[in-house]
Amino acid sequence: MNITAYTVEKINDAFGILTGDRFEFMLELAKDEEDELFEDGDVSIKALYKVEDGEEQLMKYDLIKSSDGQVLDFELEDEEIESIKAFCSDHWQEAQEEA
Repeated sequence: MNITAYTVEKINDAFGILTGDRFEFMLELAKDEEDELFEDGDVSIKALYKVEDGEEQLMKYDLIKSSDGQVLDFELEDEEIESIKAFCSDHWQEAQEEA
């Protein structure tokens, strides 16, 4: 999985209901012509990442068709999920610095 661009934002919990800090990532993927995921064009990943008491967790991810924002019904392989977790772990602090 090759991430070509990304954004990360800290999600503000105005009501104080959620524990820990949550971050939303938008990851743009390099197109792989041999991957059926890219049959209909470019794909991005929207990931929700949680950091609480030194523990980090990928809570959710969606594969999104870049052209129209449609959520795709695909599951990533375990190694791809691990790549997303590692990327989020390396970059969530950037949203903290901006806040």
